[in-house]
Amino acid sequence: MSTQDRLIESTQELLWERGYVGTSPRAIQQRSGAGQGSMYHHFAGKPGLAAAALQRSAEELRALAEERLSAPGTAYERIAGYLEREREVLRGCRIGRMAQDPEVVADPQLRAPVEETFAWLRGRIAGIVAEGQAAGELAPGTDPADTAAAVVAVVQGGYVLARAAGDPEPFHQAVRGALALLRPV
Repeated sequence: MSTQDRLIESTQELLWERGYVGTSPRAIQQRSGAGQGSMYHHFAGKPGLAAAALQRSAEELRALAEERLSAPGTAYERIAGYLEREREVLRGCRIGRMAQDPEVVADPQLRAPVEETFAWLRGRIAGIVAEGQAAGELAPGTDPADTAAAVVAVVQGGYVLARAAGDPEPFHQAVRGALALLRPV
């Protein structure tokens, strides 16, 4: 793995664990095994490195979601596959946690991958809901965009509930509830 990749990967993990403010250049260097010179050779400082790490996390999250959302099956089965996929529930979402970080939200460059990922996910799920409605697989009459926003909110809210309880069950409970509401009649 290249030094640049080690720096990005280390920053991804630290952002997930500590947030932007808690991720110091020194911690990044220690975790990656890269020196200060290497870090500043590849990136123009912590904001540039954090932006690259957030972009990579966003790409990885979209790839994981797309794997489930493009799988064979009905619209309901594809959405269920996305909701029920294996996750590190108590760690929360790499991207969703950044939406709660004031430093990330205040910086357009850092916020962009977060905003773009959620917009993509809502759009992708809305398309599947619309497909399912057209095929008679999902109940007609609900707005696909509203339904997609609710599905994404269930995942993000489920992470919050699970972390607050110190137990993954509230996440799984939220997923089961969402699937019960989506289940075809």
